[in-house]
Amino acid sequence: MAINKSMRLALKALSYVEMDMTKAYKIKRQVDNIASPRIKSAYKLWDHRITGEENDIDVRIFLPNSKKNKKKAIIFFHGGGWVVGNIDTYSKICDNMAKQTGHIVVSVDYRLAPENKFPKGLEDCYTVTQEIFSDKRFFNIDLDDITIVGDSAGGNLAAAVSLMARDRGGYIPKKQILIYPALWNDYTENSIYQSVHDNGKEFLLTSQRLCDYMKLYINDEEDLSNPYLAPLLADDLSNQPETLIITAEYDPLRDEGEEYAERLKQAGNIVKTYRMKDALHGFIALPKHFIHVKRAYEQINDFLNKEGNSPE
Repeated sequence: MAINKSMRLALKALSYVEMDMTKAYKIKRQVDNIASPRIKSAYKLWDHRITGEENDIDVRIFLPNSKKNKKKAIIFFHGGGWVVGNIDTYSKICDNMAKQTGHIVVSVDYRLAPENKFPKGLEDCYTVTQEIFSDKRFFNIDLDDITIVGDSAGGNLAAAVSLMARDRGGYIPKKQILIYPALWNDYTENSIYQSVHDNGKEFLLTSQRLCDYMKLYINDEEDLSNPYLAPLLADDLSNQPETLIITAEYDPLRDEGEEYAERLKQAGNIVKTYRMKDALHGFIALPKHFIHVKRAYEQINDFLNKEGNSPE
């Protein structure tokens, strides 16, 4: 459904009431937790803890009942600007992801900023990914059948984990899915991306909120030049996983996601890009019957199940 004039006015009004997230992030966490009670999943849920160098990392594992694709898995990093969100608030999304794909889904409860600034949350995601790939007992899944997936800030983390794995000599996932990912470092009026200017004020996820999240995530200005924070800064994007990038038409992050796809292709990687028409940032959290969610999983399942993908 196209965004008509009435909907635009409603979105503009909602976007106008903008919280300063640098001061209100704790309130946002509380509201999200209240609005996202523990779900009653149709699947087996297993809460597990993985030991890292600095801390233990909680994961929630969703085990589909169906035998279809039972030997395939997704490692999922949630969005929320690196500041909000957790395995409870994302359980509904992960439960639906397990149902729609038939994959085991491992949701990672990485450390959040500002209490744990860059790169601590990223290190948690990397630790979990490498632990799963190195542990042959993990449901006896073939390594080529484990895909990393992230939405928004989680898409940023997934892309950074893949770069980090290559640079550190770790196991590089065969596939990654980045859903409207954040991949750049500037959402001010000086942004180089037109989608930030076109969609940064009237479509719920505002450029101001993106700036707030970035301020909470970084330690100092030096972090902004780190390609693990902004993967588009990487000089070398070779030897990366086969990639599906899904963007949203009315999202300030749209253009950077699509540029990252082009950069990956230029570096010799296999990449598919899909722009969701008439969609806003965050649409994957909508109820499963919404058309954007259905179309997203059509793309995701095609990508997950197709063997021998080729560049587009």
